[in-house]
Amino acid sequence: MAIATFGAGCFWGVEVAFRRMKGVKDVAVGYSGGAKANPSYQDVCSGETGHAEVARVEYDPALVTYWELLGTFFSIHDPTQVDRQGWDVGTQYRSVIFTHDETQAEEARRAKGMLDDSKRYNAPIATKIEPAGDFWRAEEYHQRYLEKVGRAKCH
Repeated sequence: MAIATFGAGCFWGVEVAFRRMKGVKDVAVGYSGGAKANPSYQDVCSGETGHAEVARVEYDPALVTYWELLGTFFSIHDPTQVDRQGWDVGTQYRSVIFTHDETQAEEARRAKGMLDDSKRYNAPIATKIEPAGDFWRAEEYHQRYLEKVGRAKCH
């Protein structure tokens, strides 16, 4: 198994998108990229911790490649928006890829560059690519939230 971590706005929709992929064994939502240890949802929503809402994807590289995960990541949000996705505004909603090794970092940079070069968007790709640090699992009520409330997507 391998791990990938992505932030693409509200983590509920990100979780659902990755759960649907063949080869993904589990997805946990949580917080990463900030300074505070074990932050709560309220802490992160304050915008003062530096954390992003993220989905931590456990996957089988024999069944799904990191490149395919990147394709899903870039297709489920607007990677040109800075510190927001749709109605959700704040640094916790930033577009970010937290890489777990140099191979992931290289692939993420290549995917971002290819998307920028494609001119698919009228603005540059704002997605940050950073080494993964601590992952803090979100409160249990956030795990599989959309599934729990019978919704397929956030909006």
